[in-house]
Amino acid sequence: MAKAALTQKPQAPAVFARHETFHPRFGWLKKGYDLALADPGIFLRDDAPVLLGVGKNMVRSIRYWCNAFKVLTEEDGQIRPARLGQQLLDDDGWDPFLENPASLWLLHWNLLKAPCTATAWAFAFGEFSAAEFTPEHLIDELRDYANGFSANIADSSLRKDVSCILRMYADQDSKKGPTEDSIDCPFTALRLLYSVGDGRRYEFQVGPKETLPAEIVVAACLEFAGISENESSAMGVSRLAHLEGSPGRAFKLSESAIAEAIEQVARRREDLFISDSAGLLQLQYAGDPLAMSEAILNKYFAG
Repeated sequence: MAKAALTQKPQAPAVFARHETFHPRFGWLKKGYDLALADPGIFLRDDAPVLLGVGKNMVRSIRYWCNAFKVLTEEDGQIRPARLGQQLLDDDGWDPFLENPASLWLLHWNLLKAPCTATAWAFAFGEFSAAEFTPEHLIDELRDYANGFSANIADSSLRKDVSCILRMYADQDSKKGPTEDSIDCPFTALRLLYSVGDGRRYEFQVGPKETLPAEIVVAACLEFAGISENESSAMGVSRLAHLEGSPGRAFKLSESAIAEAIEQVARRREDLFISDSAGLLQLQYAGDPLAMSEAILNKYFAG
């Protein structure tokens, strides 16, 4: 099979430290989505802190996260529901109160997929190669990466981003029990990051994830294929695992874990399968991969 040509992925400008130092908290996305649905100008209102029940900085943070996770979109100063927001967070949506861990995995994927407006997150999960690291190591590597965009990015912004990533995802192994941050942030439940040793080192958890459904993995793989390729109905599992912006990098999955997820979903569908040609595993699909991705998610959340 000829090697497929890659299309240009949608790009976003480099964005650092727009979260006002706050990681996304329980209820924020639903609250921001519902209020923006009722009033597209909600985040610009003087009484927004009262309506959202938070301080001014948190209002800006909720606005940022709703856009970064792609549940809201902004055009010409107007805030509107995005497709994912409608599907997931409408009152009759897939999981409006994010009770299913699969919803958090889906949001994590949508945060990182192109176009990504959380540049440090895209770097940490998509470019940073260390399995175990200190915050300073990640900051140093992020600084080198950020300098490719601009030499004027404040070091304090990079430090805020790294701190936010760690508080958002790291399962804090504290002898005193869970920290306030880990209780307040739903994404620690994904167990993608752990604090190790003396608590000043962190480690990505690579491999199968207990709460990550095969359907979310395959839907992400199809979506990635849909925005990455235009001349093929197949994509190699190695590319799904290792390419920049791939599901394998986002979810920290090995090739074997991705292949297992594809095989599991393929048993219930006739329009996709995994092939093995001379040891090269490929996801093959018959149809529009973006439409197939959405269909898999619809069926999964419908139960």
